[in-house]
Amino acid sequence: MTENRNSSRPHNILVLGGAGFVGSHLCERLLADGHIVDCVDNMSTGSLANVAHLMHTNRFTLTQYDVVRPMKFVAKFDQIYNLACPASPPAYQADPIHTLKTSVLGAINILDLAREHDATVFQASTSEIYGDPLHHPQNEVDWGNVNPIGPRACYDEGKRCAETLFFDYHHVHGVKIHVARIFNTYGPRMAVNDGRVVSNFIVSALLEKPITLYGTGAQTRSFCYVDDLVDGIIRLMNAPDTVTGPINLGNPEELAVREFAELILRLTNSKSSIVYRPLPTDDPRQRRPDITLAADLLGWHPTISVEAGVLRTISHFDSLLRRPVPAEAYATAALALRMPYLSTILAASMKTNASEALT
Repeated sequence: MTENRNSSRPHNILVLGGAGFVGSHLCERLLADGHIVDCVDNMSTGSLANVAHLMHTNRFTLTQYDVVRPMKFVAKFDQIYNLACPASPPAYQADPIHTLKTSVLGAINILDLAREHDATVFQASTSEIYGDPLHHPQNEVDWGNVNPIGPRACYDEGKRCAETLFFDYHHVHGVKIHVARIFNTYGPRMAVNDGRVVSNFIVSALLEKPITLYGTGAQTRSFCYVDDLVDGIIRLMNAPDTVTGPINLGNPEELAVREFAELILRLTNSKSSIVYRPLPTDDPRQRRPDITLAADLLGWHPTISVEAGVLRTISHFDSLLRRPVPAEAYATAALALRMPYLSTILAASMKTNASEALT
């Protein structure tokens, strides 16, 4: 295990995609650790509700902006976390061209910014790099088995290209990088309409609606609770510069999707039935990370069991379904919260003003 570098010193930190599910948990943890956090999100899948509780401190700012456009900041950053990209298939397939731009153009803009600031930059890559894997469990030397023109390609290939850019900027320009390949993550702040298996199953069970399985339900997934993931991300960011990755971050406990549905039914005491539909195109048959590198280099492994994490996530969705916040309340809060931060980000190489930056 390597010793974390500068982990106790307060940093000026930029989190891109910081109002999303994982990003908001990361912002929360970084603030708890004493850092100053600038959160940037285009709010396509991020939510003001995810970060509203962080607005009480003057060490946190939120700005709506899209990473596909070049960026200039008044602040100087020590660390940059790139989590900017929709991660659920319904979200990234809704606008596949923009998803690809987010991964590729976003990576270029973020790496240029990191180079300008001499900042260390973290890239949230994905287990989708491995596609429908040829080897099991998946380890970091696997080059992947990805359909480059399938319905998932905008995300899979976008993330693969982003990894290439990160390592090219590292080799050519000396940018300090850390790349993680993140496996299925779940927990509070997932949206009701997120579209991934955890949210789909829990919401259906709580509403006593049928749970849909694709294929036979024999395909496997490995579910990592969000707090464990955030711990791994921060450990990787603060690792020595030589620990570039890519490094798998995920829970090696593997479950068949059918088993997972049965667990949800038991924990919710739901009477929902299970229905079967044809397997979607390019849906991976197996997912389980080999986390040997994370254990050896970061001293990291998940500590929260699937059952314990699922119970917390059920409580989150139960609360959302019982006490939904009216849409107009979000709109009012959004206006009130965004206005003080209009000056925190400036678009470079574009003739725009601050109000246009928030459109």
